[in-house]
Amino acid sequence: MKDYINEASAHVQLQEGIRVIEQLFLECYLRPGISTKELARKTLLPLPVAAAIKKELIRAGALQQERGVHCTPAGQAYIERERKYEGIDKRLYLRLMEKEFDWKSELAELLAMLQECFHGRPQVNVQIDQSKCTLETSLSRAVLCLRNHTLIGKKILCVGDDDLVSVSLGFLLKRLFPSASGPKGMIDVVDIDERFLSYISDIAERENLPITCHHADLREPLPEKLHGQYDCFFTDPPYTLQGMVLFLSRGISALKPGKGLPVFFSFAHKSPDFMLAMQREFIQMGLTVSETIPSFNEYEGAEMIGNRGQMFILKSTEHTRPDISGRFEDAIYTGEVRRTMRTYGCKQCGEPILVGIQGSYKTIEELKNKGCPRCSHATFDLKEKKSI
Repeated sequence: MKDYINEASAHVQLQEGIRVIEQLFLECYLRPGISTKELARKTLLPLPVAAAIKKELIRAGALQQERGVHCTPAGQAYIERERKYEGIDKRLYLRLMEKEFDWKSELAELLAMLQECFHGRPQVNVQIDQSKCTLETSLSRAVLCLRNHTLIGKKILCVGDDDLVSVSLGFLLKRLFPSASGPKGMIDVVDIDERFLSYISDIAERENLPITCHHADLREPLPEKLHGQYDCFFTDPPYTLQGMVLFLSRGISALKPGKGLPVFFSFAHKSPDFMLAMQREFIQMGLTVSETIPSFNEYEGAEMIGNRGQMFILKSTEHTRPDISGRFEDAIYTGEVRRTMRTYGCKQCGEPILVGIQGSYKTIEELKNKGCPRCSHATFDLKEKKSI
């Protein structure tokens, strides 16, 4: 079948990337008769740019202008078959896409169905910084994925999943496509904890969810078969700077090439200095912050972080790359970081610097904020680690 989106992209050079063409096309499918002005508003594009994309899709035979913009029969077939929208509950989809809409009332039955799955989760292992989010938070993340156009027909990776986000994503797809005969998305999970992988796999098999689990120690690179495959990823990493960089790097290695791919990144609320170090790392990895939602995540029994955490929606750019590509030797979990003395070398001048309770800097984020004492460079390699 003709690839209308890539054909239009070849004629309209967009800084926003190809995803926005798909989004505009979908708006025409889901809201037949939509105006060009409304298309521009929905896609956050300038009106002339939205009009140019519409014109190319009309020329390609995917859209037609008649009392608003509509899909042609060929365009509708493309969305349904190639983009996996055939059989969607449009009423539910449009309700869930409204940011002000209370989705919990619409998905009350689904929440009730998921109660047993979430109640039966394995106990957390605090040594690897596990902390279960609530059922409502897990499903909120799935709805957020939908609202960012990376659920239906997409490949999604969960980098660690003691929160069962994969299960929430799978059930939301089932709810949106009540009569689907095949998968409407693909969801993969990588985790070091075999208990959660087995638990998720059992649910997926029992409920016919499109989830595949992979055992992985993220200190090692992801298997090559997972590289460059995914439209987005979720991660809720250890709440250390090293853990954050490692989990984001592994997820980035799994993303497809392209601009504007979302990263759903959950993290604790932190001090201004820690947040500065975090944002330095985002820039280092070529990620932009699209949205920050305070207190989005709620956790069971996580008193140390006030039971709440924030959600960042990061976006890929043409400069996005993992900061860590090989094996990672540094401490990543909170308990490890507190018990070690680490020697880092400045990547610019090689200056050795002690970090830890007995060092010149207590944390790596403090060192990165202040820079190398010799040359002020802000990137470092771990040279040695000792337990205290």
